[in-house]
Amino acid sequence: MIDFHNHIIPDVDDGPKSMEMSIDMLKEAESQGITDVVSTVHFQHPKMDGRNTDYSFIRKKSDELQKVINKNNIKIKIHISAEVFYLPNLTRILDNPLVTIGNRKFMLIEFQTKALPPNYLLEFFKLQEKGITPIIAHPERYFPIQNNYEICMDWIDKGFVLQLDSGSILGHFGDKCTEIALELIQSGCIQLIGSDAHNNRIRNFCLKPVYDKIEGLFGIEIVEKFKYNSNLLLEGKNLQIIEPVSIINNKIELSRINKIINLIKRRIK
Repeated sequence: MIDFHNHIIPDVDDGPKSMEMSIDMLKEAESQGITDVVSTVHFQHPKMDGRNTDYSFIRKKSDELQKVINKNNIKIKIHISAEVFYLPNLTRILDNPLVTIGNRKFMLIEFQTKALPPNYLLEFFKLQEKGITPIIAHPERYFPIQNNYEICMDWIDKGFVLQLDSGSILGHFGDKCTEIALELIQSGCIQLIGSDAHNNRIRNFCLKPVYDKIEGLFGIEIVEKFKYNSNLLLEGKNLQIIEPVSIINNKIELSRINKIINLIKRRIK
Protein backbone atom coordinates (compact mmCIF):
# COMPACT_ATOMS: atom_id res chain seq x y z
CA MET A 1 0.00 0.00 0.00
CA ILE A 2 1.31 3.45 -0.97
CA ASP A 3 0.77 6.67 0.92
CA PHE A 4 0.88 9.57 -1.51
CA HIS A 5 1.09 13.01 0.13
CA ASN A 6 2.70 13.34 3.54
CA HIS A 7 5.42 15.27 5.32
CA ILE A 8 7.64 12.62 6.89
CA ILE A 9 11.23 13.83 6.42
CA PRO A 10 12.29 15.43 9.71
CA ASP A 11 12.90 19.15 9.99
CA VAL A 12 12.49 20.18 6.36
CA ASP A 13 9.01 21.74 6.57
CA ASP A 14 6.13 21.66 9.09
CA GLY A 15 6.33 17.89 9.44
CA PRO A 16 8.13 16.00 12.23
CA LYS A 17 10.82 17.98 14.02
CA SER A 18 12.99 14.99 14.88
CA MET A 19 14.16 11.70 13.44
CA GLU A 20 12.57 9.96 16.43
CA MET A 21 9.14 11.31 15.53
CA SER A 22 9.54 10.31 11.89
CA ILE A 23 10.43 6.76 12.88
CA ASP A 24 7.51 6.58 15.30
CA MET A 25 5.18 7.67 12.49
CA LEU A 26 6.65 5.17 10.05
CA LYS A 27 6.18 2.32 12.51
CA GLU A 28 2.51 3.24 12.55
CA ALA A 29 2.50 3.35 8.74
CA GLU A 30 4.04 -0.12 8.56
CA SER A 31 1.46 -1.48 10.99
CA GLN A 32 -1.25 -0.36 8.55
CA GLY A 33 0.34 -2.21 5.64
CA ILE A 34 2.00 0.80 3.99
CA THR A 35 5.11 -0.21 2.02
CA ASP A 36 5.91 3.01 0.12
CA VAL A 37 5.73 6.60 1.36
CA VAL A 38 5.87 9.58 -1.00
CA SER A 39 7.16 12.51 1.03
CA THR A 40 5.70 15.69 -0.49
CA VAL A 41 7.72 18.56 0.96
CA HIS A 42 6.03 21.96 1.00
CA PHE A 43 7.42 23.99 -1.90
CA GLN A 44 7.28 27.80 -2.36
CA HIS A 45 4.68 28.06 0.41
CA PRO A 46 4.98 31.20 2.57
CA LYS A 47 5.67 28.94 5.55
CA MET A 48 8.83 27.78 3.73
CA ASP A 49 10.52 31.18 3.63
CA GLY A 50 14.20 30.65 4.47
CA ARG A 51 13.93 26.85 4.10
CA ASN A 52 16.03 24.83 1.70
CA THR A 53 14.02 22.99 -0.95
CA ASP A 54 16.82 22.23 -3.39
CA TYR A 55 16.48 18.72 -4.74
CA SER A 56 19.98 17.71 -3.62
CA PHE A 57 19.27 18.79 -0.05
CA ILE A 58 15.91 17.00 0.17
CA ARG A 59 17.46 13.88 -1.38
CA LYS A 60 20.24 13.95 1.23
CA LYS A 61 17.70 14.27 4.07
CA SER A 62 15.58 11.50 2.57
CA ASP A 63 18.59 9.19 2.28
CA GLU A 64 19.44 9.84 5.93
CA LEU A 65 15.89 8.91 6.90
CA GLN A 66 15.96 5.76 4.76
CA LYS A 67 19.15 4.59 6.49
CA VAL A 68 17.50 4.91 9.90
CA ILE A 69 14.37 3.17 8.57
CA ASN A 70 16.48 0.25 7.38
CA LYS A 71 18.38 0.15 10.66
CA ASN A 72 15.08 -0.14 12.51
CA ASN A 73 13.99 -2.95 10.15
CA ILE A 74 10.96 -0.98 8.96
CA LYS A 75 9.86 -2.29 5.57
CA ILE A 76 9.07 1.06 3.96
CA LYS A 77 10.66 2.81 0.98
CA ILE A 78 10.75 6.62 0.89
CA HIS A 79 10.12 8.51 -2.36
CA ILE A 80 10.46 12.28 -2.61
CA SER A 81 8.38 14.94 -4.31
CA ALA A 82 6.72 18.20 -3.33
CA GLU A 83 3.39 19.77 -2.49
CA VAL A 84 3.68 22.89 -4.63
CA PHE A 85 1.92 26.00 -3.39
CA TYR A 86 0.18 27.61 -6.35
CA LEU A 87 1.89 30.61 -7.86
CA PRO A 88 1.65 31.59 -11.54
CA ASN A 89 5.10 30.13 -12.19
CA LEU A 90 4.50 26.39 -12.37
CA THR A 91 6.15 25.91 -15.75
CA ARG A 92 9.15 28.00 -14.64
CA ILE A 93 10.10 25.81 -11.67
CA LEU A 94 10.36 22.54 -13.60
CA ASP A 95 14.16 22.60 -13.46
CA ASN A 96 13.81 21.35 -9.87
CA PRO A 97 12.99 17.62 -10.18
CA LEU A 98 11.45 17.72 -6.70
CA VAL A 99 8.27 19.42 -7.97
CA THR A 100 7.09 16.53 -10.15
CA ILE A 101 6.56 12.82 -9.61
CA GLY A 102 5.90 9.72 -11.69
CA ASN A 103 8.62 10.23 -14.31
CA ARG A 104 7.78 13.95 -14.36
CA LYS A 105 4.18 13.22 -15.36
CA PHE A 106 2.39 14.74 -12.33
CA MET A 107 2.60 17.78 -10.05
CA LEU A 108 0.82 17.98 -6.66
CA ILE A 109 -0.52 21.51 -6.18
CA GLU A 110 -2.24 23.18 -3.22
CA PHE A 111 -4.20 26.42 -3.12
CA GLN A 112 -4.77 28.86 -0.30
CA THR A 113 -7.87 27.86 1.66
CA LYS A 114 -10.15 30.86 1.23
CA ALA A 115 -10.17 31.55 -2.52
CA LEU A 116 -9.05 30.07 -5.82
CA PRO A 117 -6.36 32.18 -7.51
CA PRO A 118 -7.05 34.13 -10.71
CA ASN A 119 -6.00 32.57 -14.01
CA TYR A 120 -4.96 29.27 -12.42
CA LEU A 121 -6.69 27.34 -15.21
CA LEU A 122 -4.38 28.92 -17.78
CA GLU A 123 -1.33 27.95 -15.71
CA PHE A 124 -2.64 24.39 -15.40
CA PHE A 125 -3.18 24.28 -19.16
CA LYS A 126 0.45 25.29 -19.67
CA LEU A 127 1.49 22.36 -17.46
CA GLN A 128 -0.67 19.99 -19.46
CA GLU A 129 0.92 21.23 -22.69
CA LYS A 130 4.25 20.05 -21.23
CA GLY A 131 2.77 16.62 -20.48
CA ILE A 132 2.32 17.22 -16.74
CA THR A 133 -1.02 16.48 -15.08
CA PRO A 134 -1.97 18.76 -12.17
CA ILE A 135 -2.98 16.91 -9.00
CA ILE A 136 -5.09 19.18 -6.80
CA ALA A 137 -4.37 18.50 -3.14
CA HIS A 138 -7.28 18.16 -0.67
CA PRO A 139 -10.02 20.03 -2.63
CA GLU A 140 -12.50 19.27 0.15
CA ARG A 141 -10.65 21.72 2.41
CA TYR A 142 -11.04 24.76 0.15
CA PHE A 143 -13.88 27.15 0.97
CA PRO A 144 -14.95 27.64 -2.69
CA ILE A 145 -15.37 23.86 -3.04
CA GLN A 146 -17.29 23.63 0.22
CA ASN A 147 -19.66 26.27 -1.15
CA ASN A 148 -19.92 24.72 -4.61
CA TYR A 149 -18.29 21.35 -5.10
CA GLU A 150 -19.53 21.14 -8.68
CA ILE A 151 -16.30 23.02 -9.45
CA CYS A 152 -14.62 19.64 -9.01
CA MET A 153 -16.70 18.19 -11.83
CA ASP A 154 -15.24 20.82 -14.14
CA TRP A 155 -11.73 19.98 -12.92
CA ILE A 156 -12.28 16.32 -13.72
CA ASP A 157 -13.58 17.23 -17.18
CA LYS A 158 -10.38 19.24 -17.77
CA GLY A 159 -8.21 16.22 -16.97
CA PHE A 160 -6.99 17.21 -13.51
CA VAL A 161 -6.49 14.64 -10.75
CA LEU A 162 -7.99 15.25 -7.30
CA GLN A 163 -6.41 13.90 -4.09
CA LEU A 164 -8.36 13.58 -0.85
CA ASP A 165 -6.85 13.86 2.64
CA SER A 166 -7.51 10.88 4.90
CA GLY A 167 -8.09 13.19 7.86
CA SER A 168 -11.02 14.79 6.06
CA ILE A 169 -12.89 11.47 6.13
CA LEU A 170 -12.07 10.96 9.81
CA GLY A 171 -13.36 14.39 10.85
CA HIS A 172 -9.99 16.03 11.52
CA PHE A 173 -11.00 19.19 9.66
CA GLY A 174 -14.62 19.51 10.77
CA ASP A 175 -18.02 18.15 9.77
CA LYS A 176 -18.39 20.25 6.62
CA CYS A 177 -15.09 18.98 5.28
CA THR A 178 -16.13 15.39 5.98
CA GLU A 179 -19.47 15.88 4.23
CA ILE A 180 -17.83 17.34 1.12
CA ALA A 181 -15.17 14.62 1.10
CA LEU A 182 -17.80 11.86 1.05
CA GLU A 183 -19.79 13.62 -1.65
CA LEU A 184 -16.68 14.00 -3.82
CA ILE A 185 -15.91 10.30 -3.47
CA GLN A 186 -19.42 9.28 -4.38
CA SER A 187 -19.59 11.60 -7.37
CA GLY A 188 -16.39 10.10 -8.82
CA CYS A 189 -14.26 13.22 -8.38
CA ILE A 190 -11.46 11.66 -6.32
CA GLN A 191 -8.69 9.52 -7.81
CA LEU A 192 -6.15 9.43 -4.97
CA ILE A 193 -6.17 9.21 -1.18
CA GLY A 194 -3.24 10.45 0.92
CA SER A 195 -2.71 10.74 4.65
CA ASP A 196 -1.13 14.25 4.58
CA ALA A 197 0.62 13.05 7.75
CA HIS A 198 2.59 15.70 9.66
CA ASN A 199 3.23 14.33 13.15
CA ASN A 200 2.65 11.40 15.50
CA ARG A 201 -0.25 13.03 17.30
CA ILE A 202 -3.44 14.14 15.52
CA ARG A 203 -2.03 14.03 11.96
CA ASN A 204 -0.38 10.64 11.72
CA PHE A 205 -0.64 8.02 8.97
CA CYS A 206 -4.24 6.84 8.79
CA LEU A 207 -4.73 5.14 5.42
CA LYS A 208 -6.06 1.84 6.76
CA PRO A 209 -8.85 3.28 8.94
CA VAL A 210 -9.89 5.54 6.07
CA TYR A 211 -9.90 2.74 3.51
CA ASP A 212 -11.89 0.64 5.98
CA LYS A 213 -14.44 3.44 6.35
CA ILE A 214 -14.69 3.97 2.59
CA GLU A 215 -15.17 0.23 2.09
CA GLY A 216 -17.96 0.24 4.65
CA LEU A 217 -19.73 3.10 2.89
CA PHE A 218 -19.06 2.41 -0.78
CA GLY A 219 -17.64 -1.11 -1.09
CA ILE A 220 -14.23 -2.72 -1.62
CA GLU A 221 -14.00 -2.07 -5.37
CA ILE A 222 -13.44 1.68 -5.06
CA VAL A 223 -10.81 1.12 -2.35
CA GLU A 224 -8.90 -1.18 -4.68
CA LYS A 225 -9.05 1.47 -7.41
CA PHE A 226 -7.64 4.12 -5.07
CA LYS A 227 -4.78 1.78 -4.13
CA TYR A 228 -4.11 0.89 -7.76
CA ASN A 229 -4.02 4.55 -8.77
CA SER A 230 -1.26 5.20 -6.24
CA ASN A 231 0.79 2.48 -7.93
CA LEU A 232 0.11 3.93 -11.36
CA LEU A 233 1.18 7.35 -10.12
CA LEU A 234 4.60 6.13 -9.03
CA GLU A 235 5.03 4.39 -12.38
CA GLY A 236 4.14 7.57 -14.27
CA LYS A 237 1.09 6.01 -15.91
CA ASN A 238 -2.38 7.43 -16.48
CA LEU A 239 -4.65 6.91 -13.51
CA GLN A 240 -7.89 4.97 -13.61
CA ILE A 241 -11.11 6.95 -13.91
CA ILE A 242 -13.20 6.56 -10.78
CA GLU A 243 -16.86 6.34 -11.68
CA PRO A 244 -19.67 7.57 -9.41
CA VAL A 245 -20.53 4.96 -6.79
CA SER A 246 -23.65 4.02 -4.90
CA ILE A 247 -23.92 4.18 -1.14
CA ILE A 248 -24.24 0.79 0.50
CA ASN A 249 -24.58 2.20 4.03
CA ASN A 250 -28.08 3.54 4.76
CA LYS A 251 -26.84 5.85 7.49
CA ILE A 252 -25.93 8.52 4.91
CA GLU A 253 -28.51 11.33 4.93
CA LEU A 254 -31.15 11.39 2.18
CA SER A 255 -30.29 15.02 1.37
CA ARG A 256 -26.72 14.01 0.55
CA ILE A 257 -27.94 11.18 -1.66
CA ASN A 258 -30.18 13.55 -3.63
CA LYS A 259 -27.35 16.01 -4.19
CA ILE A 260 -25.08 13.27 -5.46
CA ILE A 261 -27.77 11.91 -7.79
CA ASN A 262 -28.08 15.37 -9.36
CA LEU A 263 -24.30 15.57 -9.84
CA ILE A 264 -24.21 12.12 -11.44
CA LYS A 265 -27.02 13.05 -13.82
CA ARG A 266 -25.11 16.15 -14.87
CA ARG A 267 -21.92 14.12 -15.45
CA ILE A 268 -23.69 11.55 -17.61
CA LYS A 269 -25.20 14.18 -19.93
